Amino acid sequence: MSDKIIGIIGGSGLYKMAALKNIEELDIDTPFGKPSDKLVLGEINGQKVVFIPRHAVGHKILPSEINYRANIYALKMLKVETILSVSAVGSMKKEIEPGHIVIPHQFYDHTKGRKSTFFGDGIVAHVPCAEPICLELAAKVNEAAKRAGATVHYGGTYINMEGPQFSTKAESNIYRQWGVDVIGMTNATEAKLAKEAEICYCTIALSTDYDCWHEEEESVTLDAILEIIHNNVTMAQAIIIEVLKDINYKKNCGCGSIVEYSIVTDKSTIPEKTKENLKEIIGKYL
Repeated sequence: MSDKIIGIIGGSGLYKMAALKNIEELDIDTPFGKPSDKLVLGEINGQKVVFIPRHAVGHKILPSEINYRANIYALKMLKVETILSVSAVGSMKKEIEPGHIVIPHQFYDHTKGRKSTFFGDGIVAHVPCAEPICLELAAKVNEAAKRAGATVHYGGTYINMEGPQFSTKAESNIYRQWGVDVIGMTNATEAKLAKEAEICYCTIALSTDYDCWHEEEESVTLDAILEIIHNNVTMAQAIIIEVLKDINYKKNCGCGSIVEYSIVTDKSTIPEKTKENLKEIIGKYL
């Protein structure tokens, strides 16, 4: 069994991993507050895994209320180097049908003021995000999705809206003009923070609906989305199990050292409290 711990963030409908064995619940505090819920540490086929439900068990937290920094930092505290993030999304293209899986390579952040950086409080860092997900990991997830029998779309752009309301028709049609592939409410924020935390990150996006742009389809309703979500969750877990079989490859992605040359603040001027709060990320560079 590998000593590496793989992080899994569950989205709408995925509040626990049925395959997890030898479970231990961890109540973790971070310098950025409490994560969404207790982290569940366990094993899947001999691979150590830690799971966190993004919206908490019972789906109690709005997308804008999620403490993304605490969620990612808690995984970093557990020495997680890889995150698989499961997310329900709306499709912005006809060929991405409800029930299909998308592995986006890009994000467009259309949120309105979330805390999406660990830096500040006396330290400035500008971390490259040209490739917001780990392309090596995404390739592994793509192959795993095929093995699991999913209809998978590899690549594309996820636009991150604020929510919690679904789009107006005007918004949906404008987003389509921008050429995006799927729409969701959470993953761009996670991807930015995972990048800063030097963790390989990949989204497994579960298409649930056509947003409200598709004139031949009914506008999105919660009941319709929930039905698709329940069907997709089983597939998402099957994909994760397949990914875990091939997760301990030799990495050449550079995700684990991307902050090294991103800090622009004179290290001698960084406040001690800030150093302490960020020790899991920048400690090795100070």
